[in-house]
Amino acid sequence: MILLVLAKAPVPGRVKTRLCPPATPEQAAAIAAAALLDTLDAVGALPGGRTVLALAGDPANVRCGSELTSALRKVRTVRQRGSCLGERIAAAHLDASAMLPGLPTLQVGMDTPQIDRGLLETCRRRLHAPGVEAVLGPADDGGWWALGLRDPKAASAIVGVETSRPDTGARTEQALRRRGLRLALLPALSDVDTVEDAVRVAAAAPMTRFAAEVGKLL
Repeated sequence: MILLVLAKAPVPGRVKTRLCPPATPEQAAAIAAAALLDTLDAVGALPGGRTVLALAGDPANVRCGSELTSALRKVRTVRQRGSCLGERIAAAHLDASAMLPGLPTLQVGMDTPQIDRGLLETCRRRLHAPGVEAVLGPADDGGWWALGLRDPKAASAIVGVETSRPDTGARTEQALRRRGLRLALLPALSDVDTVEDAVRVAAAAPMTRFAAEVGKLL
């Protein structure tokens, strides 16, 4: 299975801007970098998983520590492409599949640093269950945090789905079902957009780098 991580390069002023204030742009970027590292650790721990990072932004501009710089050098990376998020998601699935053909994809982002190997195992089992062609993980804010596809080309089904809406998750589910995909839902998670989200997720995953960085704001 391809573990596809969709992320932005954690550059101050370009990521997690809704955390500012109370965070400074540099602190917000450090929180984003910590979340990305935690996510890469989680997907890297899944036996048989093949990690691909779909990155927006220039990793050369990352100024959040040598640990992330080193991690980015070690992971397969494709550049995000497309004019909207739906196009970038579909392209990322295609590009990852071209790099590692014949494998299903499970996409996550950098906004759920609480994910772990056990949860990813659950996602893989559901995607490989008889009669299932896609899985979708709803987010508590109405969006979604994970998308798994037996056929990565099927990601084109969601190109036209509007994002950052309270019904984005429901619209995504409808688009996948209209495509004729047999869909199973994953456990719901809280993703990180606001400071309140960050505090809640940090409390749920207190041993993560993310929680340590969030703790510096409190």
